Amino acid sequence: MADLPQPTARRQRSHFNNWISASGGVLAAGALFSFAFLVWMDFSQHEKNPYLGILTYLVAPAFLIAGIAMVLTGAWMQRRYALKHAGDRPDRWQIDLGDLRHRRFAIGFAVGGVLFLILSAFGSYQTYHYSESTAFCGQVCHQAMNPELVAYQHGAHARVDCVECHIGSGAEWFVKAKINGTHQLIAYITDRYNRPIATPIKNLRPAQDICEKCHWPEKFHGNVEINFTHFLSDKKNTAYTARMLMHVNKSQPGAPLGGIHWHISATDRVEYYAADEKRQDIPWMRVTNTKNGTARIFRTEAFKGEPPADRIRVMDCMDCHNRPAHVFPTANETVEKAMANGSLSTALPNLKRVAVQAMLQKEITTEQNAPEKIAEFLTAKYAGAPELAETIAEVQRLYATTIFPERKADWRVYPNNIGHKDWLGCFRCHDDKHKTSAGQTVSASDCTSCHTIISQGKGVQLESLSAKGLAFEHPGGELDPDLSCSDCHNGGIQGK
Repeated sequence: MADLPQPTARRQRSHFNNWISASGGVLAAGALFSFAFLVWMDFSQHEKNPYLGILTYLVAPAFLIAGIAMVLTGAWMQRRYALKHAGDRPDRWQIDLGDLRHRRFAIGFAVGGVLFLILSAFGSYQTYHYSESTAFCGQVCHQAMNPELVAYQHGAHARVDCVECHIGSGAEWFVKAKINGTHQLIAYITDRYNRPIATPIKNLRPAQDICEKCHWPEKFHGNVEINFTHFLSDKKNTAYTARMLMHVNKSQPGAPLGGIHWHISATDRVEYYAADEKRQDIPWMRVTNTKNGTARIFRTEAFKGEPPADRIRVMDCMDCHNRPAHVFPTANETVEKAMANGSLSTALPNLKRVAVQAMLQKEITTEQNAPEKIAEFLTAKYAGAPELAETIAEVQRLYATTIFPERKADWRVYPNNIGHKDWLGCFRCHDDKHKTSAGQTVSASDCTSCHTIISQGKGVQLESLSAKGLAFEHPGGELDPDLSCSDCHNGGIQGK
């Protein structure tokens, strides 16, 4: 009897020939493509984006690893299935192009894979631009920074992207921003960030690299006119306005800086030592003439010895303009602005005082219970007043945009060094208490060196202007010469 032909043994298929591994391969290819594209953008873009580093070196590799893991997992599962059933069943996830149904699915899978690669490139590009946007910085990546975002949206730099000031251009600060961003990310994930966020920021980029891209200190500014409109805390909400010229630069074009901007003059370097972390207590200063090298050292009577060399700071823009984009206005200032623009009616008696008291209630402990407490307080004071509903809504809005109880963030922890009304500001140094060994002082009494009052008061008093300048008339009566403005003006804090 002739030998019958033996059945041909089925060729062993690769364990990687399965839909799970194929899906992982597409994912890995897309991630690899995105990684390469992002690396190219990282090194080719002139303006560096620190968040691009997170996408490039963390997110994209994570998807690449996930894709490779799917490839290996599919092969392992296929092999395990084959060993378990020893060929008595067809492979569970195999790709069999001899099967019409598999061929159709494979074609669709291939088309989908190509679209996925195209979308990976498009998504990477769009994600790059979104990650440097203000919305990403303030709402997605740094939800803990909500008070700073709100303050930024109401500030003078609201149209300047966060990365323009906090990072800028150049490889050195790009790398520093990545390292610092990693620390912040860990602190945010572990919920160990400071409340409030500590300031001043010690690793902030020098103002010469950031601010002076738009602001030119050497440019002749002359005088800048500013109106300060205030309301007294009396029954009539009496208005009081001081109109003055700020001497930003009193020198001529091309001449050395004078006026307020003298502090960052190229011919005189100002250095100081702050005894506290917030740079409010300054007992020692040094002014050095850069042309001849001579120096004058000013110190308070209580400060003895020499300051630590590593704690001496060269004065720059940020020492006065320390809240350029994140100003937390005082409760007084917030209410006064609303009264000046008509958002709060001055017809309500003692409105300024009552509105500030409503915002500073001790019973307000969260942003959620603030509206209710404010409404209760104002209703008790102005029940039946026709302006009550509008007043409650406006004071609630003012509170929500200036005071953040959960983050413990408001003007009380973030001093603003411009001026000297609610914080020491200029009077940190200009206080007649800093003296050289020869007895020379940094005067606080020569007000006209920084500003000239051209009119003050109310109504017709503001119509006549004085070119020579006026002596300041305090609406609350004669001032105690031993007190600074901020000793009484505290933004609305009661009992100080």
